[in-house]
Amino acid sequence: MRSIGAAEFKSKCLAILDEVEQTGESVTILKRGRAVARLVPPALGKSEYPQRSLFGTVEILGDVVEPVLPAAAWEALSDPDS
Repeated sequence: MRSIGAAEFKSKCLAILDEVEQTGESVTILKRGRAVARLVPPALGKSEYPQRSLFGTVEILGDVVEPVLPAAAWEALSDPDS
């Protein structure tokens, strides 16, 4: 794993991104000699959205727009004089 200073990363960011994409090697970004971030390539084979794996797993029961509590139970709708 390669390490690079934050100032150098800032000036060469796009080139470093291309390098990580091509080589698959991660880069640690240092600030004053201390690691503050790590740039890693994305996991292979995960080209679609992870939410798609949830398709068909949800069942809607009842009205999803109606409030759970009746309007009489809401403090904001209660009469401030009472």
